[in-house]
Amino acid sequence: MGADYLTNPLVFLIETLFDLYVLAVMLRFLLQWVHADFYNPLSQFIVRVTAPPLRPLRRLIPGTAGLDLASLVLAWGVKSVELMLVLLVIGRGGQALGALLWSLPELLALVLNIFLFAILIQAVLSWVQGGYHPLAGLLDRLTAPVLVPARRLLPPMSGLDLSPMVAMIAIVLLKMLLLPPLKALTGSPF
Repeated sequence: MGADYLTNPLVFLIETLFDLYVLAVMLRFLLQWVHADFYNPLSQFIVRVTAPPLRPLRRLIPGTAGLDLASLVLAWGVKSVELMLVLLVIGRGGQALGALLWSLPELLALVLNIFLFAILIQAVLSWVQGGYHPLAGLLDRLTAPVLVPARRLLPPMSGLDLSPMVAMIAIVLLKMLLLPPLKALTGSPF
């Protein structure tokens, strides 16, 4: 057994736990941004999970123009700590301060992935949904900033809405065009 025997599982555990929390914080930011239903069970869960660190942070970092900047700072901070811990575990602790910059492209990738998977889940739900599902309303609000422009570009034809496919292709192209230069600019090893 090599040195990676315990390192890889520990890195996996750190990334999984931190990424789940960063996802919750970023969803909170995005759901507030799109004015999603606060009383939805999923919204309530996200609020309860993210509220403890956000309450004191909001006293220091107020919102601006309807945006919850404290959520963004919390997501950035948690992602930075995650990357620092991973670097320490893999023996590259000397680069830990770089994680403050390297977390930025990772957060952008997360936001793009949230939109990508929200559109995909919304499309699947539209095929199999028999009645109202609490997730459907949140997904409608969350994907509106991406799907509304796509529907203007390609309106539904003969009852077939191809705008989710157009939006997903655009998101993947954005990931391909934005993330590599941003990672190169920050010198990210991730």
